[in-house]
Amino acid sequence: MLSEKKELLNMPNNTIKILFFGDVVGSLGRKAVKVMLPVWQKKYQTDLSIANIENLAHGKGLTLKTLQEIKATGVDLFTGGNHIWSKEDILDIETQEKFPIAFPANDSRTFPDYTYQSKKVAEQNVIVFNLCGRTFMQDDNLSNPFLAADKFLASFPTDAITILDFHAEATSEKRALGLYLDGRISAVLGTHTHVPTNDAQILAQGTGYITDVGMIGSYPSVIGVEAQVIIDKFVKESALSHRYPDSGQIEINALLLEVDKDSKKTVAIQALREILAN
Repeated sequence: MLSEKKELLNMPNNTIKILFFGDVVGSLGRKAVKVMLPVWQKKYQTDLSIANIENLAHGKGLTLKTLQEIKATGVDLFTGGNHIWSKEDILDIETQEKFPIAFPANDSRTFPDYTYQSKKVAEQNVIVFNLCGRTFMQDDNLSNPFLAADKFLASFPTDAITILDFHAEATSEKRALGLYLDGRISAVLGTHTHVPTNDAQILAQGTGYITDVGMIGSYPSVIGVEAQVIIDKFVKESALSHRYPDSGQIEINALLLEVDKDSKKTVAIQALREILAN
């Protein structure tokens, strides 16, 4: 039987609290992380923060400037996804500055030093890695994420807390991988669709799971894009350029995890959502 979602209150001290931001979309997403990170760090007394940044630069990809901006917010580690290759700047990240980004580990283009990231927190090693799903993704660079998860988990230290950002389109593929890895990993957190799902839970063998954390971006919008642009696209059936608002309210979706340092299992999980006036 699946564990019920638990509020992160009065939990034992032998745990690590992790704050995970969903897909950060454009300038509004970057602004919201800067505002909310210190607020939630103080409120929940978190030990580690992670953010998915594959949509960081105007909704698609990364630039050195936007990377430096998000790093300055104080987020500890970052994860990627299928759009991480969209800007030419991505080829310069190794020569300009070291950024703690976990690129999709099952993507043949990923640089060796970016297949995962780790950080020691309260004497506990936390490893974060990122995989892309293949269903509906239409990307020949991707290998089987289930087999890739097996490979990487086998190579990680057994005493590490391990967090997977599974960046995938199909909810069925995300759910299947979560159940496949249950008990072998601390948490499987879905990203990519930008719409938060109401299924944050602890699976039967102790793995924290959610199908999609959601995004940090314009509100109201259609997955971060100016709503009328997407409405016109569906009504007129025409190809239109996406426009990402740089003003207005901001939707913020994140996940709060508490992981036991001894068992490496999730003991509490809570979805966070705010609408920030801008």
